[in-house]
Amino acid sequence: MNIPTKMQAIIVDRHKNLTIQQYNVPTVNPEQVLIKIAAAGINRPDIMQRQGLYPPPVGASDILGLEVAGTIVALGNNTTQFKVGDKVCALITGGGYAQYCIANIGSVLHIPDNLSMIEAAALPETFFTVWSNLFDRAHLKQGESLLVHGGSSGIGTTAIQLAKAFGIKVFVTVGSEEKRQYCLQLGADIALNYKTQDFVEEINTISSGKGVDVILDMIGGDYFPRNLKCLALEGRLVQIAIQKGAKAEINLWALMLKRQTITGSTLRAREPEFKAAIAKQLKNHVWELLSNGKIKPQIYKAFPLANATNAHQLMESSLHTGKIILTVDHQAK
Repeated sequence: MNIPTKMQAIIVDRHKNLTIQQYNVPTVNPEQVLIKIAAAGINRPDIMQRQGLYPPPVGASDILGLEVAGTIVALGNNTTQFKVGDKVCALITGGGYAQYCIANIGSVLHIPDNLSMIEAAALPETFFTVWSNLFDRAHLKQGESLLVHGGSSGIGTTAIQLAKAFGIKVFVTVGSEEKRQYCLQLGADIALNYKTQDFVEEINTISSGKGVDVILDMIGGDYFPRNLKCLALEGRLVQIAIQKGAKAEINLWALMLKRQTITGSTLRAREPEFKAAIAKQLKNHVWELLSNGKIKPQIYKAFPLANATNAHQLMESSLHTGKIILTVDHQAK
């Protein structure tokens, strides 16, 4: 297969603007594949990196983008489970806003036949994150209840569908009536508008004071103590982002009395073996649900790679529901 030496990629200039430039096509090491990108997902960490708040890990590409879908065009020497021409999606540490990227083989998954490249590009970041944090870290199980803040986001829509598929009651918070109805149609049992409803009061009323077993929070700040107030006995709070700030006060006495667990994680800088273990679980437990249509990535809008600025503006507006995707044109010069 003819692989060019140069490609187009989006970079952040010194004014924190997104510009398209020529880059060298990366080369693979023995544990990697080279992917000709068809589509790439947009995620909040991309916004933070552009703003200078979230530098890439040591050794990662400085090109934005944490998830892609495309076709394998080159293989490292230790990649026997894949072949050139395979249609795959991949979780990467950077490099997705481009025509080509490299990916560690442990974070690469074959695309279910019923999904488009745009849909497949919406899978890695959200599905790896949700599975790892809810089912591995928080040990969420059938018959329990879950609260997801930001229910209409990419993470939120993934969490709703996965939790419902495994027999869990789902509460979500959102910022509009339109998003509330969207989450209910997607399968959420209870959707609360945080602008007009107090989620602590509502959850404690609905649950007769029991609270929820697990909370997946991307907000932080003053949501932290409020989360603990509606977390059940033996409940688990999982912090995966801090959109409202990293600092909060905690009532340790209440935490002790209810035997609550507070945990959190980031995914991008974790070692390849950790991500490979998540990929294996997704393949074993989730990919069949995608293949038979029981769950489906939620796409709000796709933009051409050259319009990445518009895609970022949409994400920052928080007007979207589900995922925002970039599509990659390999005819562009």
